[in-house]
This record gives sequence, structure tokens and C-alpha cells, in this order.
Amino acid sequence: QVQLVESGGGLVQAGGSLRLSCAASGRTFSRSAVGWFRQAPGKERDIVAAISWSGGNTYYADSVKGRFTISRDNAKNTVYLQMNSLKPEDTAAYYCAGRTSAYSDTYYLDDTEYDYWGQGTQVTVSS
Repeated sequence: QVQLVESGGGLVQAGGSLRLSCAASGRTFSRSAVGWFRQAPGKERDIVAAISWSGGNTYYADSVKGRFTISRDNAKNTVYLQMNSLKPEDTAAYYCAGRTSAYSDTYYLDDTEYDYWGQGTQVTVSS
């Protein structure tokens, strides 16, 4: 069983930066694809970025491309989301999710494809 804990959220002014961390327990995490999702009040949960278990394949939503960077350190069982040039529309609860994919070095975009989730961390960007 893998458990995920997000951290790094907070309040930041527009144009600022935050780095979210998703720390995992469990030895299968290094073979897990990970996605970052976000959900604003009254809106659906959307994929923000995703990364394959090796880190060799990544995906970004168009809305964050060029501003956010997903990365992972399997030795530390942690996935990061570096968020730069933040905008008020980035305000949301951010969740990381994992799926064990031992044989396929790919990422997943649909939240139904993930097996386990963190509790979320709030990001608020003021204008």
C-alpha cells in the first residue's frame, strides 16, 4: 500500500512561485506513474501534469505548459511540481495521485486510472 502526502502549498502573489512535493511511503513508488491534479471550488478535477515512473516521460496541461515543471527523485520517494509565474486562475486544491506501472514507462491523464491519492494541498494566488 502506498500513501501520498502533499506539501508546499500556500498563499502567493501573482507572478510568484511555489514548489509542491508529493512524498510517498511504500516500496512500489519508484515503479509508479504520478499525476498532479487540481480542483477549484465548483469545478471539476483536472490533470495539471504527469510523469512516468522513470521520469523520462512527462505531460503538461496547456494551461501550465512553460510555467510548471514536474520531476521526481525516486531515491527520496518524492515527486515535485515546480510552479512559476503563478496566476490567480491557478488557485485550487492540488492533489497528487499514483498508479503502479511496473512494465510500462508511461503516464496517465484520467483520474480514474490512478490507484491512490494524497489529501491535497491548497494553492492560493492573489492578484
